[in-house]
Amino acid sequence: MDFAFFAVHFGYSKSDYNALTPRERAFILKAYETKTVNESTLLRDAVFNAINNAIRKKGKAFRKLWKKAPRLISDEEFENNKDIVYEVEKKEGKNWAAELMRRNRNG
Repeated sequence: MDFAFFAVHFGYSKSDYNALTPRERAFILKAYETKTVNESTLLRDAVFNAINNAIRKKGKAFRKLWKKAPRLISDEEFENNKDIVYEVEKKEGKNWAAELMRRNRNG
């Protein structure tokens, strides 16, 4: 039974399957289980989102399936940006942030 599963799902030959240790088989099966659970969870969330968007009240905004995540920066990039901010504060004072916020509010 196990060999048939590995042959169908992963394309293993009999020699490939016999070369695996029981621990390797267990890890492969666990990874396959995790992949299956993740795919079914994604499908469930997509269907749930589609149904909610289809039956939403008139004028209510669509609910997005994916939320934008902020881009992570490296420690080096963070330090460079921090140094730039300190330089600007030395030259122009600390009111640059308030000016930036005022400009963003006014468009």
